[in-house]
Amino acid sequence: MPRNTFDLEHAHEHPANRSRRTLLKGTAAAAAALAGARGASLLGGAGALFTAAGALAQDDAKTLRIGYQKYGNFVVLKARGTLEKRLAQQGVSVKWLEFPAGPQLLEGLNAGAIDAGSVGETPPIFAQAGGVDFVYIGNEPPAPQGEAIVVPHDSPIRSVADLRGKKVALNKGSNVHFLLVKALQKAKLAYSDIHPVYLAPADARAAFVQGSVDAWVIWDPYLAAIERQANARVIANGEGLVRNTQYYLATRTFASSRPQIVHALLEELDAVDKWGRDNIPEVSRQLSPLVGLDAATLEVALKRTAYGVQPITAETLAYQQQIADTFNELKLIPKKLTVTDARWNAA
Repeated sequence: MPRNTFDLEHAHEHPANRSRRTLLKGTAAAAAALAGARGASLLGGAGALFTAAGALAQDDAKTLRIGYQKYGNFVVLKARGTLEKRLAQQGVSVKWLEFPAGPQLLEGLNAGAIDAGSVGETPPIFAQAGGVDFVYIGNEPPAPQGEAIVVPHDSPIRSVADLRGKKVALNKGSNVHFLLVKALQKAKLAYSDIHPVYLAPADARAAFVQGSVDAWVIWDPYLAAIERQANARVIANGEGLVRNTQYYLATRTFASSRPQIVHALLEELDAVDKWGRDNIPEVSRQLSPLVGLDAATLEVALKRTAYGVQPITAETLAYQQQIADTFNELKLIPKKLTVTDARWNAA
């Protein structure tokens, strides 16, 4: 797939981490297989692939290993190098590992390949249900316009109610999973009234463009790209339905043993966020060659983004509990969760 279609099957790595190229390719392949395995455990087969990653940097107290996705403030932080400079003063290096989406990133965290990462509001629920031992360490403000359900511009589908009996593509366990559930509820449709097709973003885009699915539930910048490049039409976004909150997570072990590193990470992210909020055109130009999208498309996405790292609050965890309870009722997760079990007692 051409670069400008935002193909995430070809992972990129930090120059200091070139030895992981083979691992990254395997990771992307496993992610695609996971997303396509309808009904399979979200925390299943890909974990084995990450065993090697955990072994490569096991118990390395002098390294912070960050999982990131191709778009977002982690990409800007990585490019600016400010975290590396700050942690170098403490004798700590930074390694970066790219993932195609939140569920796959949490596979890596579960297997010990990374210490921290950033995901949307739904992946932590599936991860906690699957036994991943992580804690919430911070979050971004809500950005409900940054995800949506789209259909082809000439589709007869005019509203969510028209999705009855239709094939809807989404990345299982990603932030948009909750958006789809809430949108269907508002339209008085059951989840069983549609045919979900679980695909990673690159494969979902291909299926959408080829007409193999009727709708796609997706987040920015994929959303901005499909709107601008294929004239996709939005039938619902997160407004009035979901918050679309971005969370920062860490393994419980790392957050408990290295709280000063966690605080440094959050402070550097907040600084990048504040700079990015005031310099959207420049951020767009910087991100463009890194993510394979034109600056104008990225500007659309960045203007729908929320900025500023916030501490985890009781209200935030209560919202996450709503997601967990909803997914448990729908039997999308196997058991009832207590989300506060994943709260970090920040030192």
